[in-house]
Amino acid sequence: MDTVPIIGGSGALGFGLALRLAREGTRVVIGSRDTARADQTAGRVRAQVRGAEVEGLENPEAAQRGPIVFLCVPFRAQSENLTNLKEALGEGQVLVDCTSPLAAAVSGRATRLLGVPQGSAAQQAREMTPEGVAVVSALHTVSAHLLGELDHELDEDVLVAGDSKDAKRRAADVIGRIPGLRPVDCGRLESARFIEALTPLLISVNSRHRTHAGVKLTGLPEALW
Repeated sequence: MDTVPIIGGSGALGFGLALRLAREGTRVVIGSRDTARADQTAGRVRAQVRGAEVEGLENPEAAQRGPIVFLCVPFRAQSENLTNLKEALGEGQVLVDCTSPLAAAVSGRATRLLGVPQGSAAQQAREMTPEGVAVVSALHTVSAHLLGELDHELDEDVLVAGDSKDAKRRAADVIGRIPGLRPVDCGRLESARFIEALTPLLISVNSRHRTHAGVKLTGLPEALW
């Protein structure tokens, strides 16, 4: 089974993803700008998942360790991270962009979606990745908090968008290793703008109802991929 690099693995979403994948026997590499922080986060995963195969590395080195790379950083750090990964990412890799272009809530105002000239964070990522690297959008509606709570049983859909059917299928294969997460193909990468827009909506719903609701689509066929 291929190793899965998670850039931004020391953040809440990346850490939760690392925990869940490691528990299913997937080798994980935690990527961070700070090697010490990456090592520390890898140690936290090993402390919670017995026998976890996980290591911490600086982002560029981490990104070279596997064919499916997850980018789990805040939107404000997306551009910087992708600039630093230009020489690390290569032909045939898939970059799964999990960033949401959100403006932080200020003075009690709701979190809002930022405008992105390319249309979405995922489309901006595609513009910044090297030729031959396919970009897939996913994991925008999954609670980082619940991913990090291993005792919580997940039961929700993961909306996946991308221009390459093969890349989407490969990304879905990794995400689908986590029990309770069902990847759903939502079309081309331009659909990411609609998927990313669900993030502030869910934040608002969850804040109002003090919960961690996700997304579940009904009426889908049993075989999705």
